[in-house]
Amino acid sequence: MLKNYLKIAFRNLFRNKGFSAINILGLSVGMASALLILFWMYNEVSYDRFHTKKDYLYEAWNRGTFDGKLQCWNSTPQVLGPALKAEYPEVADVARIYSRWFVTRNGDKKISIEAMITDPAFLSMFDFPLLQGNPANALQSVSSMIVTQKMAIRMFGTEDVLGKTISIDKDNFTITGVMKDLPPNTEFRFDYILPWQYLKKIGAADESWSFNNARTFVWLKPATNPALLAGKIKDITIRHSNRAEEHEVFLHPISLWHLYSNFENGQVVGGRIAIVRLFGVIAAFILLIACINFMNLSTARSEKRAKEVGIRKTAGANKGLLVGQFIGESILIATVAGAIALLAVYLVLPAFNTLTGKELHVPVAHPEFWGAALAFILFTGIVAGSYPAFYLSSFKPISVLKGTFKRTHSAFSPRKVLVVIQFSFAIVLIISTLIVVEQIRHAQNRDPGYDRGQVVYHWLTGDLGKNYAQIKRELLANSIATSVTKTASPLSSVVADTWGIEWQGKNPSEKIDFDIFTEDEGLVKTAGLQLIRGRDMDLTAFPSDSSAALLNETAAKIMRFKDPIGQTIRDNGKAYQVVGVVKDFVIRSPYDSQGPLIIEGAQSFFNVIHMKLHAGKPAAELMPAVEAIFRRYNPEYPFEYHFVDEDYALKFEDTRRIATLTGLFAGLTIFISCLGLFGLAAYMAENRVKEIGVRKVLGASVVSIAALLSGEFVALVLVSIVIAVPVAWYVMNLWLNDFEYRIGIQWWTFAASGVLAVVVSLLTVSYQAIRAALLDPVKSLRSE
Repeated sequence: MLKNYLKIAFRNLFRNKGFSAINILGLSVGMASALLILFWMYNEVSYDRFHTKKDYLYEAWNRGTFDGKLQCWNSTPQVLGPALKAEYPEVADVARIYSRWFVTRNGDKKISIEAMITDPAFLSMFDFPLLQGNPANALQSVSSMIVTQKMAIRMFGTEDVLGKTISIDKDNFTITGVMKDLPPNTEFRFDYILPWQYLKKIGAADESWSFNNARTFVWLKPATNPALLAGKIKDITIRHSNRAEEHEVFLHPISLWHLYSNFENGQVVGGRIAIVRLFGVIAAFILLIACINFMNLSTARSEKRAKEVGIRKTAGANKGLLVGQFIGESILIATVAGAIALLAVYLVLPAFNTLTGKELHVPVAHPEFWGAALAFILFTGIVAGSYPAFYLSSFKPISVLKGTFKRTHSAFSPRKVLVVIQFSFAIVLIISTLIVVEQIRHAQNRDPGYDRGQVVYHWLTGDLGKNYAQIKRELLANSIATSVTKTASPLSSVVADTWGIEWQGKNPSEKIDFDIFTEDEGLVKTAGLQLIRGRDMDLTAFPSDSSAALLNETAAKIMRFKDPIGQTIRDNGKAYQVVGVVKDFVIRSPYDSQGPLIIEGAQSFFNVIHMKLHAGKPAAELMPAVEAIFRRYNPEYPFEYHFVDEDYALKFEDTRRIATLTGLFAGLTIFISCLGLFGLAAYMAENRVKEIGVRKVLGASVVSIAALLSGEFVALVLVSIVIAVPVAWYVMNLWLNDFEYRIGIQWWTFAASGVLAVVVSLLTVSYQAIRAALLDPVKSLRSE
């Protein structure tokens, strides 16, 4: 019997080549799209799930009320980790992480790269295996270091580097471990590790409970109740700081790090999980749309197999056997489509990785993958074939064999409902893509408050700080730059913020978080900031400007000075005199309003040199001259520069990827939907060929017949638009509410999406409609 069913299945497959091709193509595109999304989703949910101690690993976070809001942050005092281990027996161990950029050298090879400085316990807490070296003592010495395979090859050209020496700044380190390269699905990012005690050597160790510059990871003993421990540790900072710090400590589990990083009122409310769920819904709907195509085409051609069903039932076949036969046929088609889909995924995955910034791969060597792929194909085949199977098996043999079987025509037939579902979802995706693109464009067109053009920065490495005056003088004297300044961070980011700002008239109960930026002098000219009041810092004309400060508009409004110029403010005890107020400029997210910011003078720390290149020449012509000056005064370090406008563009990267992916899958959804529409139109034209012949004999024009045949499908698309518009409006309003600087949803977005859907559907069905209308009525009516 099985052999007979397979023979019939293959016979039907090849007998109706056109419809079989449409079914297979639609299913394969839908399955490939769903598989790509599932690979991406699996990568997202698998972050840091490979650690064997994952059920006992937590990160310490702070929670406190500032600006009237309960806020959470994961930078902690360096002393928190040792205190947790010493005071709470439930804590098995702790590992602190401090990140800092260094220049590593091996002979003439120099690389500027960020180091992860951590405690030895990190190696026993997390599963990052050493290929060479002993994790028990690899970080015991202050001059020891661990490198990844990638770092070893980059510095030495080989992975066999145990015992070799690397210079960092003025210190030499011995490689005591070679770590396997980090997997792509981890939150940790580093190329080499230095021991925690090195912080003392470079003067970066800190014993204060008020200074948060480290991340603290906690390993709990297996019998520990995390909720009970959380109640015990929450006041540890308050106690140790003698109430100077009024915030709690809580533990955030490793399972939530990647996907649940957004907090509201001190509680986790989501994060990347929202995007994962969104694309999960998209994958499900794309697969469903592909299955709907199969259902529609299978039921549309039901008359072709009605007699077969009638004969089988007369011969004794029950409904269950017929259902099994038809589902088996759909599984066969799904298997062919699945094989094509897997091949397509394998071929397009490199491009998809580039698009998403991931390192996904098809795990062909893992038996579990093939088991999951088989289950996926079976699931698709069953879903696609279930409705046609039950529909076909429900035919009454007497009606079929007597020739009285008739197709039902209804304004709300299941086939029409399924087409409406297809296009409703496709139109929602089109509208969503347009809104995301508009939101990105809106933020990109926002005035950042400074001039990004021709502004270059270089980190202060090696002797650049010592030789800064000479470098600045040469850059200006040779007309390479029009302005040069030192800052703590690049213009497009901020490295410090504080709640410790005091000023005359401040409400003692107010706790306001101020961003802190620094300059020596000339920032207004270098960055093109807009001065509203006062002046910029100028150490030549005003030597006291080393303790001067500029406020942005928001900070000036918060402080409520009648005249801020000349007022004194204090940053954790350090006094600064306000000399100017600048217009707010974007230093964090271009999608959010800028909070209060203070630009402090030269008694602060500096990490970066900013240069405003001469506007009369392209940057490409000026950079060799800049490089020559930097290399002359800093020969031991590489010349690594960055453009501020390129940094600013990176702020849009995540949103742009969402827009691209949404647009891609919207296009695929439209393609699959139109593929099904094309098949239905072909069947309709074939089924109504005699009606068309009669109409032509009676004088109907080609245009009127084409309009008649296309009208039904266009009407379904119009219904889809009516359904999709309110759904898209609601969903995208929820998404836009996450942005302070956002667009309003415009009517033209819905109109453009609707017109696009109608035009595409009309083009899809018009070919079949016109082809049918052009048929010679003599041929179609010959048998009448």
